[in-house]
Amino acid sequence: MVLRKLVVYVALAFTAALLVPKAELYAQGKNKAPAEKSISGTVTDADNKPVVGAVVQLKNLKSLQIRSFISTDKGQYFFNGLGTDADYEVFAKSADGKLVSNKRTLSTFDSRPAPILNLTVK
Repeated sequence: MVLRKLVVYVALAFTAALLVPKAELYAQGKNKAPAEKSISGTVTDADNKPVVGAVVQLKNLKSLQIRSFISTDKGQYFFNGLGTDADYEVFAKSADGKLVSNKRTLSTFDSRPAPILNLTVK
């Protein structure tokens, strides 16, 4: 009888040892970084006024793919569905091409899912 209880306790301990690591792995899965990110911001001029119709270009520095966005009537731009495995470079130029912003870089090490990068054309 004592031997049977000992076998049952060992079996329960073994089963618990197998289940605990799986529970920890499941819990870790909830904290994964998102597979995609977004970038948004506002294009302004030197007087801090929104620039309507500015061409905002986003370059994937890994694939060299370029995407463009025309800023809204409030000077806003948006890029969605960006991979988290590449760095991105973004800049803006006025509709007439005379004013250009500095290039800003978004690194793969930036863990924010939706960073805001405001651009000023000069």
